[in-house]
Amino acid sequence: MLSTGFVYSSTPAQFSTTNTERIMAVNTDTQSLIASMRDVVGQAYLLTDQAKKQPYCKGFRFGAGEALAVVRPGSLVEIWQVLKLCVAADVAVIMQAANTGLTGGSTPDGKDYDRPLVIISTMRIDAIQIVDNGKQIVGLAGSTLFGLEETLAPYGREPHSVIGSSCIGASIVGGICNNSGGALVKRGPAYTELSLFAQINASGELSLVNNLGIDLGSDPEEILNNLEHKRYNEADVKHPDARASDNEYDARVRDVDSDTPSRFNNDGRRLHEASGCAGKLAVFAVRLDTFPIPEKKQVFYVGSNDAAVFTKVRRDILSSFENLPDSGEYLHRDCYDVSKKYGKDMFIVISKLGAKFIPKLFSFKRKFDAFTDKLGFLPNKMSDRVMQYLSYLFPNHLPKRMEAFRDRYQHHWILEMSNDGVAEAKAYLDEFFTKNEGSYFECTEEEANKAILHRFVAGGAIGRYHVMHSKDVGAMMTIDVALRRNDPDWFEVLPKEIDEQIDTKLYYGHLFCHVMHQNYVLKKGADAKTLKGKILETFDARSAEYPAEHNVGHEYFAKDALKDFYRELDPTNSFNPGIGKTTKLKNWAEHSGGCCGGHD
Repeated sequence: MLSTGFVYSSTPAQFSTTNTERIMAVNTDTQSLIASMRDVVGQAYLLTDQAKKQPYCKGFRFGAGEALAVVRPGSLVEIWQVLKLCVAADVAVIMQAANTGLTGGSTPDGKDYDRPLVIISTMRIDAIQIVDNGKQIVGLAGSTLFGLEETLAPYGREPHSVIGSSCIGASIVGGICNNSGGALVKRGPAYTELSLFAQINASGELSLVNNLGIDLGSDPEEILNNLEHKRYNEADVKHPDARASDNEYDARVRDVDSDTPSRFNNDGRRLHEASGCAGKLAVFAVRLDTFPIPEKKQVFYVGSNDAAVFTKVRRDILSSFENLPDSGEYLHRDCYDVSKKYGKDMFIVISKLGAKFIPKLFSFKRKFDAFTDKLGFLPNKMSDRVMQYLSYLFPNHLPKRMEAFRDRYQHHWILEMSNDGVAEAKAYLDEFFTKNEGSYFECTEEEANKAILHRFVAGGAIGRYHVMHSKDVGAMMTIDVALRRNDPDWFEVLPKEIDEQIDTKLYYGHLFCHVMHQNYVLKKGADAKTLKGKILETFDARSAEYPAEHNVGHEYFAKDALKDFYRELDPTNSFNPGIGKTTKLKNWAEHSGGCCGGHD
């Protein structure tokens, strides 16, 4: 593998901090750092005002904290220059892209850091470069999945992940850093062994490592300039023996008799440099495989009242079909209803204006909520409340055949096949439902688009449901869990003592991969922390893994293998400290009393 490393060394400045209240205080040292970073990126892109920092310091659904400053570089070289300043000043750094994660992993968490913290937002650097006539791409630090779809369309290719994360403006690099999953059965989690990143070694030295497989020079700024301006030719692009996707996943997901999950964030098979690093490296670019757009697609809408029916269909298709499905998205009837009512506005926006509009909408929502919060007398999440009331003005947006299946069946499965798999699936389903409970219909193109979109607005709809019922219910918990591939009991039945504390359970997921998204709205007064621990214990008893695809963030404890990986990448604990509920202190020193363990 082509690898170029360059070390930048500096002596960190010393900060005097006697307690956490003083950590984030602006003193002479931090003022100097702020001024230096401003010189690099310009006044407009160095944020120190609390209101302006807020969108970057608060997670998409979970987590919030404080930062000394938010820096928005406009080039890869500017990122490198800001990183050098941060290393010299001995501040902690969070590399942030789209900030669409669900577990708060790209934002600060609380105030118990031992150093000032700087957030570097990469979203101004969103270029995508075509390699090998579209068979591969290089995505720069702030490039998005939606941008990738658009870039690849003229080449008849598509990314490793389509719809879902792309709808909310998720970044390519963010997906790689978190081993994010997705809906596509054949492609597995986001993964590559080809990346360009900065790393801090045990001596506190910053280095640039080029494992991108492209000859870009030797000096860091030369490498970064040459990449960003695509000053390289075909001869400079090497094809090392390294993966640019999880090209073993199709065989792995077919092994329905295995007693381990098919994919999960803690899987050591898919922890490699940038992949799974969770911000423990500063990633400038990644190189990824792309995939041909199928010539023919067909969506089958499947319904049943018996969970065992779906178990049988899943095992049959994965183990005996010549053609793997493209996707197979599950939606329970209760979740169907919530998505219909509380996801209608997002459904309409995406269907009428396109997914490209969603990041702008989210940006507007954050600004609107920040403004209304300042007023003091309005309820929180005011933007959600306004959009919900506006949605009532629009008629039912779902097709009649889907609505009929909603009335008949509690379990819904959106099965997408392509090319020769279409005829194979139709023949199987025709035969299967002559002998088993349930039925299916072949979707028209309009029905297919609406069915898929309905499933993918479910996540946001559940959050909206909780906002609108906040006076009547308790906390909301979201857990993504990877079940064993041979586990027949994919539909959760909780012990009575847990179930009676839950107001509403909302289930959806990627059924072929056995990755389920389980959402619980608790009753008033229920202890969310204790209850979550008990639910996770039920997963432990089943040898399930969690989180499955949203990564640990600040919500889950990183297991030992993942913790060891983080320490290896970042021995001084300077990048994204505290991730996975690890220590936030420099050099991985433990907080007083040590780090707690167990479930949270």
